[in-house]
Amino acid sequence: MASTHLADVTMFWSAASGGVRRYLHAKRAWLQRHADWRHTIAAPVVDTERMVRMPAVPLPFSRGYRMPWQRGACAQLLVQLAPDLIEAGDPYRLAWSVLDASRQLGIPSVAFCHSNLAAMAERVAGRAAAAMARAYMKRLYSQFDLVLAPSEAMRSHLLGMGLGNVERQALGVDTQVFHPKRSDAVWRASLGLPPNARLLVYTGRFAPEKHLGLLCSAVARLGPRYVLLALGAGPTPPSGPRVIVRRFEHDSLRLARVLASADAFVHAGDQETFGLAPLEAMACGLPLVVRRAEGLAELVDDTVGIGVDRAHPDDFAQAIDACFSRDRQSLARAARARAEQYDWSSVMPVLMARYHRLLTRRAAAAPSLSLSSQTEA
Repeated sequence: MASTHLADVTMFWSAASGGVRRYLHAKRAWLQRHADWRHTIAAPVVDTERMVRMPAVPLPFSRGYRMPWQRGACAQLLVQLAPDLIEAGDPYRLAWSVLDASRQLGIPSVAFCHSNLAAMAERVAGRAAAAMARAYMKRLYSQFDLVLAPSEAMRSHLLGMGLGNVERQALGVDTQVFHPKRSDAVWRASLGLPPNARLLVYTGRFAPEKHLGLLCSAVARLGPRYVLLALGAGPTPPSGPRVIVRRFEHDSLRLARVLASADAFVHAGDQETFGLAPLEAMACGLPLVVRRAEGLAELVDDTVGIGVDRAHPDDFAQAIDACFSRDRQSLARAARARAEQYDWSSVMPVLMARYHRLLTRRAAAAPSLSLSSQTEA
């Protein structure tokens, strides 16, 4: 009997991509260890094994992303893959190709809502644009068999659009790789910091919605002991006194070394649908100071750090200072315990159960569909 073939399709794949890439790599690794499934990733950029290139044009100022445009051509490439189940990882042109291919093949379709398109539209162009984005999301996602939301906040947004096929599916972390034991005093010393420095770390995209300028302003207010290390790439890199900028570290072990060697993780973004980077920091035993909004509000509470209600440098500066006045070991233990609840070994079986349910439902419907076609003939 042939193994089940899963195809993951996304435009969010480049040398500088983050969360979606890590999710798909984790899924592939889990499938290789625990399931007799074939796994193919279809994306505009191909840089690893078992990938298929989708035709696309360069996306300006995106640090390597490419935008698929030929809906029909992409759909036919997906049909040729002949998967048993197909998942779309973005809400743009490729998602429509996924729907076309799933209908031609008669297979289940899944959409994973990794980003809040309506919130991005409102930030850029106001409420009217947000309303148009919500209407678009409803039209697109209503056609999938299942829509996955990584947080309860994102699930609520989708349900509020009138969608009924939405379930919360958390992302996860490899708690063996991301671990407090990765702390490296030699690496930290290479930064040339004074012995009493308090090293704050941010990892992720340098994008407007991350509000990195707010973090830089907070560090400037806090005084010479505080240093911000930002790992990432994007159009709005941080800058300022005691701000160190480095390229994002895609190697998980080296990234874990950076996180575990810092003193706290900071994140001022207010549109996070989950918070994969903060979760990796928690697995390394770091306390967190984050914006209390969207997915981050669900990950971070007073036991693991501080959530900041207002997007103001003074509020973040006060929260960071208050975080260092608390029991560091207690926060580290609580952060680690929280992250262990999201280990991929717990998260992936839940996702696989959803896949199996869709496949079983489609298989049960197949005989009646076949009989209906014969009767019509």
